[in-house]
Amino acid sequence: MCVLYHLYNYGVINLGHVIIPIGSYNTSSPDGKELFLTGISLIWKYDEIPVSTCSEDCPLGYRRVMKKGIHRCCFECVQCPEGEISNETGSCHKCPEDEWPNDNNKCAPKPVEFLSYMNDPVAPTVSVISVLLFAKTSAIFCVFIVFRETPVVKANNQNLSFILLVSIMLSFLCVFLFLGRPGPVSCMFRQTSFGIIFSVAVSAILAKTIMVYMAFKATKPGSFWRKYIGVKIPNCLVLLCSFIQVLISVIWLLTACPFPETNTDLYPDKIIVQCNEGSSLAFSILLGYMGLLAVVSFFVAFLARNLPDSFNEAKYITFSMLVFCSVWIAFIPAYMSVMGKNTVLVEIFAIISSSLGILGCIFIPKCYIILVRPDLNSKSKLIKETKTCQ
Repeated sequence: MCVLYHLYNYGVINLGHVIIPIGSYNTSSPDGKELFLTGISLIWKYDEIPVSTCSEDCPLGYRRVMKKGIHRCCFECVQCPEGEISNETGSCHKCPEDEWPNDNNKCAPKPVEFLSYMNDPVAPTVSVISVLLFAKTSAIFCVFIVFRETPVVKANNQNLSFILLVSIMLSFLCVFLFLGRPGPVSCMFRQTSFGIIFSVAVSAILAKTIMVYMAFKATKPGSFWRKYIGVKIPNCLVLLCSFIQVLISVIWLLTACPFPETNTDLYPDKIIVQCNEGSSLAFSILLGYMGLLAVVSFFVAFLARNLPDSFNEAKYITFSMLVFCSVWIAFIPAYMSVMGKNTVLVEIFAIISSSLGILGCIFIPKCYIILVRPDLNSKSKLIKETKTCQ
């Protein structure tokens, strides 16, 4: 049925009542065009245009919630859930996975977080520290080469000292694999490189400790340890222990190679670029084997700490392994309790501090004797003290 309504505006002008036709409403008109207004200005009471709702529009970031039992023009404003923005209709919708609402109620790209040289002051600071420690270790290495014929360097196999110093230098350099945006190459070699380097270093320390014990036993008359004194045993020990770690690393890389990934679940408002280790079991085995070598070295050095050695080699090794083990024991709970780039920082700290502990406990006292107290760097001092201890 077609119905036509005429619309009038009733008002008061100059104390007189007026009725002004302003349009019509025709039900037979097309959808959306049923209402027709003539455009003549309407006269409202108090010259205020009424609103069609009893609630004000919701601000940005809020959505409408209808009040129960009240007309739909009356509503409450509730803040949008985390990660959502509001649109013109007063409803909320979720931002894409790689975006997050900004202050203007728009979805903006999430910030990407990693140890950046440009945006994070920690990365250049760590770089400078690593370079300085590498330079310091290189200087000690040069001192040992220059004074390689002196007793303090020749005592307890100078080749092992050179291997250990080179390993410490490489450990400071491998820190750079943990800095910057993770890539396929850095993720592939960051864990395996430091694992192999430290295995070589700890193997050299273990060989040095065994040589201290064998050298003392060989001084006794008729000792069968004399035939084992030489370069073959310590070199073979270093090669064997290091080869096992290399084998673990190769199997890890071939079966479950680490790779870079973007983690959008760790933090809701930013993206973490990190390395996926590929296999947490392989990483645990790598750390476990390195820890086993350190514990064995510490145990052997602790047993040999009271042997008569004028340069206190076993005591220095004991202290260095105590520092090394303490750092990596503390590393495990710290590594498990932090997230994001902080896990990388914890591992960097463990690498630098454990390498510095070995360098300081084993080589700094010898450098002191070589450079400051050359009067102690003589074979006569070594022979005299050995006889006194016997």
